[in-house]
Amino acid sequence: MTAKKKQLFEHDDRLERLSVAGREKILDDKLHKLVTYAYKNAPAVRERFDQAGIKPKSVHSIQDLEALPILRKDDLIRLQKENPPFGGYLAVPIAGLGRVFQSPGPIYDPERRGRSAQSDFGKGQIVINTWSYHITPGGFIVEDMLRNMGCTVFPAGPGNTDLILQVMYDLRAAGFVGAPSFLNAVIRKAEEKGYDFRKDFNLRWAMVFGEMGGDVLRKMFTEKYGIECIWGDAYATADLGFVATSCEKNCGMHVTTDAIVEIVDPSTGKALEPNEVGEIVVTPFDEVYPLIRFGTGDLSCLQEEVCDCGRTTARLPKIMGRSGDAVRVRAMFVHPNQTDQVAAKYPEIAAYQLVVTRADNRDNMVMSVELCREPADKEKWLANLDKDFRDICKVKCDEVCFVPAGTMEKGAKKIVDKRTY
Repeated sequence: MTAKKKQLFEHDDRLERLSVAGREKILDDKLHKLVTYAYKNAPAVRERFDQAGIKPKSVHSIQDLEALPILRKDDLIRLQKENPPFGGYLAVPIAGLGRVFQSPGPIYDPERRGRSAQSDFGKGQIVINTWSYHITPGGFIVEDMLRNMGCTVFPAGPGNTDLILQVMYDLRAAGFVGAPSFLNAVIRKAEEKGYDFRKDFNLRWAMVFGEMGGDVLRKMFTEKYGIECIWGDAYATADLGFVATSCEKNCGMHVTTDAIVEIVDPSTGKALEPNEVGEIVVTPFDEVYPLIRFGTGDLSCLQEEVCDCGRTTARLPKIMGRSGDAVRVRAMFVHPNQTDQVAAKYPEIAAYQLVVTRADNRDNMVMSVELCREPADKEKWLANLDKDFRDICKVKCDEVCFVPAGTMEKGAKKIVDKRTY
C-alpha cells in the first residue's frame, strides 16, 4: 500500500490562537511558498505575475502583492473560454481531481481538499444537509465537514420541503444544515400539517448560514423551538469554500487560517485599515487551484480585537453588501450574466429587470418584463421561463410581471437589490 500523499498546505488549528505577530510570520511564509509553487505550476498565475512585473522571490508578505491586480469572476469566465477548462489556473494534473463543479458564470471549479481533522461532536447523530449537491460544490464541502465531525449525513439538497420534513421526522434527525430561510420554511410546513415542531421532531441543533439578515431567524429557532444554532453565521463561496465562521460567542466571523483575507478598496485594490468597509479579497493556500488575490465582490471590514473565545484571528462582523452586479439570494449568487442567458432564450423579451426584496425573513425576486410581441401561449411561455430561470440561476423567481413598452430606462441595471435588514 502506498503512503498517502502529504498536502502542501496542511490545516493547523493552533494558528487561530497564536499571537498576531506569530501567526503573520507563518502565513507570510506560506504565502511565499504558495506564490513560488503557483508560478511554477499554473501558467495563468505566471502570466499575471509577469505582466505585473512581480517575481515570486520578492513576495514575502501580502503587502508585496498589492501591485498584482485583483482576479475577478469575469476574468475567470474569459480565461476559461480562451483556455478550457480551467483557464490556466489548475496546478495539478487533471487526472488527480476527484470532482469538478460549476458555479455561476459559468465557472468550472476543480475540487480542493478539505480539513482532515476529526471530531466526535456529531457521533451517532443524523444530520439533514440541504446545500446543493447538483453542479455546485456546497453540498459536498459541507458533507465533508459534517462527516469529519462524526455525523451521519442525509444528502437532501435544497427544495422539496415536504420530502425533507418527512425524512427529518422518520429518521429523528438531530441536526439541520442549510440556509436559515429554508429551515424556517420547513418548520412552517410542519406547523401547517398540524405538528408541534418542538415536541414532535428531534431537531436539536442547526448550522444555518449564507444569507444576510439570518440573525433574526437564528434567534427565533433557539428561543421558540429550542434549536441550538451552533454557528452564528458563516461566509463561503463556491470558488473558495469557507472563508470565515462564527464561534460560540457570536461576535462576528473568524477568518480562516487556510487563506489570507484582505479588505481592499474595490477601485484601487489597496488594503484598507481595520473597520473600514471594502471588498473581501482572498488568497487560499490551495495547491490545486491557486486563485491568488481573488475578489469576491462582497463587502465587509476586518475587526482585529481579540475575541472572548480566545481566538486571535481577525473577524468579519457581517457581509455588508456587494461591490459588483451580482446579488446573493437565498444563499445563491444571481449574476446578470445568468439572467441575460435566461432572457436570450425568449425573443419576445425586449427588456427586463430583476428586483430583489425581503419580507417576512425571506428573499423575494420579481422579474419585470417588456415584450416586443405577445407569446402565442402565455401560460406555457411563463412555465418555460420559470423552469429556465431555475435551471440557469439555481434559485426560483417568485413572480414574472409584464410592464408596458418603454417603462424601463435604457441602460438600467439588470438586477436591483431593494432589501433592508
